[in-house]
Amino acid sequence: MIEYLKEPYKDKEIFNILDPLVKEWFSSKFKEFAPPQLFSIIPIHQRENILISSPTGSGKTLSAFMAVLNELINLDEKGKLEDKIYCVYISPLKALANDIEKNLNTPLNEMNKIYKKKNPEKELNVRVAIRTGDTKTYEKAKMLKNPPHILITTPESFAITLTTKKFRENFRNVQWCIIDEIHSLADSKRGVHLSLSLERLENLTYFSRVGLSATISPIEEVGKFLVGMKDYEKNEFRDCKIVDVNFLKKLDMKVLSPVENLIESDYEETHSEMYRLIDDLIQKHKTTLIFTNTRAATERVVHHLKENFPKNYEKIEEDMAFEEKEKAEISGIDTKSFIGAHHGSLSKEHRLNIENRLKKGELKCVVSSTSLELGIDIGYIDLVILLGSPKSVARGLQRIGRSGHKLHDKAKGKIIVLNRDDMVECAVLLKNAIEHKIDRIDIPENCLDVLAQQIFGIALEQPYNIEKVYETVKKSYCYRNLMKNDFDNIINYLMGEYVSLEERNVYAKIWYDEETGMIGKRGKLARVIYMTNIGTIPDESAVKVKILRRGSSSSDEYIGKIDEGFLERLKKGDIFVLGGKTYEFRYAQGMSAFVRSTANRPPTVPSWISESLPLSFDLAMEIQKFRRYMDEYFENNSSKEDVLDFINDYLYVDKNCAFSIYEYFRQQYDYREIPHDKKLIIEYYNEDGDRYAIFHSLYGRRVNDVLSRTIAYAVSKINKQDIEINISDNGFYLKSSKPIPALRALKLLKSEEIRKVAEISLRKTEVMARRFRHCASRALMILRSYKGKKKTVSRQQLSSRILMNAVGRIDKDFPILKEARREVLEDLMDIENTEKVIKEIEEGNIDIKEIFTKIPTPFAFNLISLGYLDIMKMEDKHEFLKRLHNMVKLKIDLENKGKNK
Repeated sequence: MIEYLKEPYKDKEIFNILDPLVKEWFSSKFKEFAPPQLFSIIPIHQRENILISSPTGSGKTLSAFMAVLNELINLDEKGKLEDKIYCVYISPLKALANDIEKNLNTPLNEMNKIYKKKNPEKELNVRVAIRTGDTKTYEKAKMLKNPPHILITTPESFAITLTTKKFRENFRNVQWCIIDEIHSLADSKRGVHLSLSLERLENLTYFSRVGLSATISPIEEVGKFLVGMKDYEKNEFRDCKIVDVNFLKKLDMKVLSPVENLIESDYEETHSEMYRLIDDLIQKHKTTLIFTNTRAATERVVHHLKENFPKNYEKIEEDMAFEEKEKAEISGIDTKSFIGAHHGSLSKEHRLNIENRLKKGELKCVVSSTSLELGIDIGYIDLVILLGSPKSVARGLQRIGRSGHKLHDKAKGKIIVLNRDDMVECAVLLKNAIEHKIDRIDIPENCLDVLAQQIFGIALEQPYNIEKVYETVKKSYCYRNLMKNDFDNIINYLMGEYVSLEERNVYAKIWYDEETGMIGKRGKLARVIYMTNIGTIPDESAVKVKILRRGSSSSDEYIGKIDEGFLERLKKGDIFVLGGKTYEFRYAQGMSAFVRSTANRPPTVPSWISESLPLSFDLAMEIQKFRRYMDEYFENNSSKEDVLDFINDYLYVDKNCAFSIYEYFRQQYDYREIPHDKKLIIEYYNEDGDRYAIFHSLYGRRVNDVLSRTIAYAVSKINKQDIEINISDNGFYLKSSKPIPALRALKLLKSEEIRKVAEISLRKTEVMARRFRHCASRALMILRSYKGKKKTVSRQQLSSRILMNAVGRIDKDFPILKEARREVLEDLMDIENTEKVIKEIEEGNIDIKEIFTKIPTPFAFNLISLGYLDIMKMEDKHEFLKRLHNMVKLKIDLENKGKNK
């Protein structure tokens, strides 16, 4: 049963359960219990399952550990503390795990000082240890002899320790398992993997599950994910208490535009005003954290601030101590600046340097892509600036919540926007954040690759009855709906039932005795194979791009690299930019992409597409709702003042933004129509012999990916010609030399058949080939490491191509092939919400309107420009949009004059 805790416990009730030593320590450090602590310390003390959702810096980590430390210290004082693990703390990040170790040892050391004052001959013996992929062999051996009472680990290392024969015994009396930042795990395969590991631990001992989360929705589902099933046949979940104290912090947030009119201002003016605004905000605050959405943008912002305002961000040489200069020269790490960049492509040493300097208050500003979103301790931040949309309300709150790191501090955030679509998106996002409307996460279900890996891990523990294994799996939230047939197919694969796969070096990993119903590990190297290939994060590397030459492959000219996520987006014939030149994609082999040089053809896939975050479907629908309200105001002939009053009342924007939003919508309405949640517009537009069908489908990129592929597939069958596609969060376009029967193709799609059409459209695509490799690697069909040798990503991909063809011949629904399709359609794309959209169209809840334009409508500007972004400088793109804007204005003026006559 899922139960919200509505009434906090009283301070007196909590103090009554605390050991005198813990009580004394707490009273010396804090004036009162924080809200998460008031709700959760007693339930955790009572070994109840609990999910605590509260902002960063609200005291939820201490909420989790207070009851645990209290118990351990109490046992230690009585001489009853045993050499075993009492609590497992699981963190998604190694850096966060390191933080927690420090933050746990600090109060333990402080309590030890208090204890020694009263007991000079004694000291506390509570041990905390960390075990991750970075832990040295001798430290692991030390843990075996002398296990920690609190083990801090990651999901992957946790699964390894569960399977390690000797160490596994230390888990037999675990009483608590704390999962930190559970919101960052629940929507990925790492979370699915962890959910099965928790069920494996449940086979050893009953324990209390404690989840710590930032703002998340739907919170009940995350609670169910945390605790799993009590009885999967009756669909009953284990009990879980929920503490939701997310909205205690006051929010001070606003969307800012650097100029009065984003479309009519010059690029240089907008650009310089943006940096002036950023610098002004930084100088007015002690420490500022800036989030961009890409690594390239992070570096660009740091560079521009240093270049334009050197006095504000550079230390003067004379002011630096000799040791500081020497350290900087030896390490190569910049210690001269008051500003720094932090993202995943930078070295671990650089990132740690930035984090430590931030904690010490040595930096005025840090610019990050996404790497500082989670709760790594970075000290006090009093302002967060978001450059562009974070694409989801939860992510926006997570980022802005990094400011005001103490409970009663105000979270202060500013979102700076540079285009009109971004402005509307951020304004609606901010409204939802302030009004507590959080977008929902999707928790993956029935991942067959993860299932194969975990069943192999279970078989390594000891021989198990297959029904017990099935029961263990079904108790995980993520597998409660697993079909028995899928489970049996995974067992068949692991048993080596498919003899033809042995020719591809895929061998049996378990044995199964039909008479006894028992399964167990197979082969002497089984344990080593599992330990060295465990995990869900795939190996990735850069893809070499080569110009296809006639003759031998050695004559192919190497021109540069692209990342694998970008290659996933490409299909034969797509045009992209690399090194300032355009190339046509032909095919990929291993980790090489073969292309042909092409000129005078705009790109069909923008270079930034693999790095950009997708807009959440829930937020997209809220933006569409705002569009409908604006349409209704214009339909009712409301005055400009009335519409501006509505914008200012409805959204949280400055005057510049309100004016720009009004002008944007007014122009779209006067020129044609405003698309919204009840009206889908297909806009037909011709340019230089090319025909465009522009779908104003603001559903987010994940839904538009499915819609565009399936509609393009239908059009290609009607026209007997391949169709070019370009997608964004706000819509997509199809491009062809022939007339595009877009409406006819859309009406051919049926909600109950769209998944099948989408699967057909994905055949022989790069995205399927890459995702199959990821799934095959997780399912241990492809071994990343064998007998101490690492298999390169290129070799893995070549093996994957061969395997994909082999399993396709065995069965089109071979479990790992089936999983690759599911991952693409459900995790990478959003088939579920696409089906909902098509259903709404079928039921007449969404009208479809076709319009024909000689100049694209304002809402189509950014969509049309997608194909030109990589061959235009930013200032040229700005001028291109400005020119379209002026042409539309002129067209509206001419039409108005014609009406007046």
